[in-house]
Amino acid sequence: MQDIIGLTRQQIAQLLASDIPDGSIVNLGIGMPTLVGDYLPPGREILLHSENGILGMGPAAAGEQIDPDLINASRQPITLLQGASITEHTISFAMMRGGHLDYAVLGAFQVSEQGDLANWKTDAADAIPAVGGAMDLAVGAKQVLVTMEHRGRDGTPKLLRQCTYPLTGKGVVSRIYTDLAVIDVAPEGLCVHAMKQGVSATFLRSVTDAPLHFPQTPRTIVLDGAGVPRYE
Repeated sequence: MQDIIGLTRQQIAQLLASDIPDGSIVNLGIGMPTLVGDYLPPGREILLHSENGILGMGPAAAGEQIDPDLINASRQPITLLQGASITEHTISFAMMRGGHLDYAVLGAFQVSEQGDLANWKTDAADAIPAVGGAMDLAVGAKQVLVTMEHRGRDGTPKLLRQCTYPLTGKGVVSRIYTDLAVIDVAPEGLCVHAMKQGVSATFLRSVTDAPLHFPQTPRTIVLDGAGVPRYE
């Protein structure tokens, strides 16, 4: 079976950014999620939160914009929007735990068909546990959106019937954005919302351990001339 070239990390972030509704308060986790802040559509009022104590985070900083004291959760230099606030950790985590975030965008090692999330420790011998605020975000945000590659580097599926790594949160994931598809977690399991152009249901099932459901015809993710993804 022919393999498929999936979306890049940047394209996954672009697609997710286009789905965030106006007026949302959104936390961007470590890794791929931080890219989302660079692709938010202009004209939308979306307030970005970073667990290290920023509310009103802007895009990544470059050149003379860089201030070593202004970084996101991935320790990357960022900008601030007008009206942004900086707090200490107790206030920041109160926002996370108190249900004040509309969305938390998190990376994942594994997601189960029930929406269980594993993103802080693998079973590798040299794995270093690094949970940070992921558990607080997973249970505190109104919805959890996950960005991840559909398969590991060795080709093994990362969407599973049951997670084999330690859980960050149980039944917390709402939607999954991978390099091959956008998948919703529903009561009946994993429901395919959209697939990258060229991906078939047969292929997607072959690279997914958990059963996939197709309650309606999935939308197609296409790339424009500049490589920007959109739904058709």
